[in-house]
Amino acid sequence: MNIKRLGDPSEISDAVICGNMVYLAGVVPDDPVPPSVYEQTRNVLKQIDEVLEQAGTDKTRLLKAQVFLADIKTFDDMHRAWKEWVPKGHAPARATIEARLVNHPHWGVEIMCEAAIG
Repeated sequence: MNIKRLGDPSEISDAVICGNMVYLAGVVPDDPVPPSVYEQTRNVLKQIDEVLEQAGTDKTRLLKAQVFLADIKTFDDMHRAWKEWVPKGHAPARATIEARLVNHPHWGVEIMCEAAIG
Protein backbone atom coordinates (compact mmCIF):
# COMPACT_ATOMS: atom_id res chain seq x y z
CA MET A 1 0.00 0.00 0.00
CA ASN A 2 1.35 3.43 -0.95
CA ILE A 3 1.83 6.11 1.68
CA LYS A 4 1.95 9.78 0.65
CA ARG A 5 2.99 12.58 2.99
CA LEU A 6 1.80 16.18 2.52
CA GLY A 7 3.76 19.22 3.60
CA ASP A 8 7.38 19.06 4.77
CA PRO A 9 7.76 15.52 6.17
CA SER A 10 11.26 16.15 7.55
CA GLU A 11 9.81 16.67 11.03
CA ILE A 12 5.99 16.44 10.94
CA SER A 13 3.80 15.88 7.89
CA ASP A 14 0.73 18.08 7.50
CA ALA A 15 -1.14 14.92 6.58
CA VAL A 16 -0.49 11.31 5.67
CA ILE A 17 -2.52 9.53 2.99
CA CYS A 18 -2.75 5.76 3.19
CA GLY A 19 -5.21 3.94 0.98
CA ASN A 20 -8.49 5.83 0.96
CA MET A 21 -7.80 7.64 4.26
CA VAL A 22 -6.06 10.89 5.17
CA TYR A 23 -4.77 11.56 8.68
CA LEU A 24 -4.16 15.21 9.51
CA ALA A 25 -1.62 16.34 12.07
CA GLY A 26 -2.77 18.72 14.77
CA VAL A 27 -3.59 22.07 13.17
CA VAL A 28 -3.00 25.24 15.18
CA PRO A 29 -3.69 28.90 14.41
CA ASP A 30 -1.45 30.67 11.90
CA ASP A 31 0.82 33.46 13.05
CA PRO A 32 -0.11 36.09 13.94
CA VAL A 33 -2.51 34.35 16.25
CA PRO A 34 -6.10 35.62 16.09
CA PRO A 35 -7.18 37.06 19.46
CA SER A 36 -10.19 34.89 20.34
CA VAL A 37 -10.68 31.12 20.41
CA TYR A 38 -13.63 31.61 18.06
CA GLU A 39 -11.36 33.30 15.48
CA GLN A 40 -8.54 30.83 16.14
CA THR A 41 -10.95 27.95 15.49
CA ARG A 42 -12.16 29.54 12.25
CA ASN A 43 -8.51 29.93 11.20
CA VAL A 44 -7.72 26.29 12.04
CA LEU A 45 -10.80 25.02 10.19
CA LYS A 46 -9.83 27.04 7.10
CA GLN A 47 -6.41 25.38 7.19
CA ILE A 48 -8.05 21.97 7.55
CA ASP A 49 -10.16 22.70 4.45
CA GLU A 50 -6.94 23.47 2.54
CA VAL A 51 -5.16 20.27 3.63
CA LEU A 52 -8.22 18.15 2.88
CA GLU A 53 -8.36 19.67 -0.62
CA GLN A 54 -4.67 18.85 -1.16
CA ALA A 55 -5.47 15.28 -0.14
CA GLY A 56 -8.34 15.05 -2.62
CA THR A 57 -11.23 15.18 -0.17
CA ASP A 58 -13.28 17.66 1.85
CA LYS A 59 -15.01 18.18 5.19
CA THR A 60 -18.08 16.19 4.12
CA ARG A 61 -15.82 13.10 4.27
CA LEU A 62 -14.53 13.70 7.82
CA LEU A 63 -14.81 10.64 10.03
CA LYS A 64 -13.19 11.69 13.29
CA ALA A 65 -11.92 14.88 14.93
CA GLN A 66 -10.09 15.59 18.15
CA VAL A 67 -10.21 19.12 19.53
CA PHE A 68 -7.72 20.26 22.14
CA LEU A 69 -8.50 23.45 24.06
CA ALA A 70 -5.98 25.25 26.27
CA ASP A 71 -8.93 26.27 28.47
CA ILE A 72 -12.13 24.22 28.48
CA LYS A 73 -14.03 27.41 29.39
CA THR A 74 -13.61 28.42 25.72
CA PHE A 75 -15.62 25.41 24.54
CA ASP A 76 -18.64 27.50 23.52
CA ASP A 77 -16.48 29.80 21.34
CA MET A 78 -14.82 26.82 19.63
CA HIS A 79 -18.13 25.00 19.21
CA ARG A 80 -19.81 28.06 17.64
CA ALA A 81 -17.13 28.18 14.92
CA TRP A 82 -17.34 24.40 14.53
CA LYS A 83 -21.15 24.47 14.03
CA GLU A 84 -20.78 27.18 11.36
CA TRP A 85 -18.19 25.07 9.53
CA VAL A 86 -19.53 21.49 9.61
CA PRO A 87 -22.07 20.79 6.86
CA LYS A 88 -25.43 19.56 8.17
CA GLY A 89 -25.59 15.79 8.11
CA HIS A 90 -21.80 15.40 7.84
CA ALA A 91 -20.59 15.84 11.42
CA PRO A 92 -17.72 13.48 12.28
CA ALA A 93 -17.27 11.69 15.58
CA ARG A 94 -15.56 14.26 17.80
CA ALA A 95 -13.86 14.47 21.17
CA THR A 96 -12.93 17.71 22.91
CA ILE A 97 -10.44 17.85 25.75
CA GLU A 98 -8.55 20.46 27.71
CA ALA A 99 -4.81 20.19 27.15
CA ARG A 100 -1.68 22.26 27.53
CA LEU A 101 -0.74 23.26 23.97
CA VAL A 102 2.95 23.51 23.09
CA ASN A 103 5.12 26.09 21.38
CA HIS A 104 2.98 29.19 21.57
CA PRO A 105 1.58 30.89 24.66
CA HIS A 106 -1.48 32.28 22.83
CA TRP A 107 -2.73 29.18 21.06
CA GLY A 108 -6.15 28.30 22.41
CA VAL A 109 -7.13 25.45 20.08
CA GLU A 110 -5.61 22.58 18.12
CA ILE A 111 -7.60 20.17 15.94
CA MET A 112 -6.59 16.91 14.32
CA CYS A 113 -8.83 14.78 12.15
CA GLU A 114 -9.20 11.84 9.82
CA ALA A 115 -11.16 11.72 6.58
CA ALA A 116 -12.04 9.31 3.81
CA ILE A 117 -10.89 9.97 0.25
CA GLY A 118 -13.04 9.22 -2.76
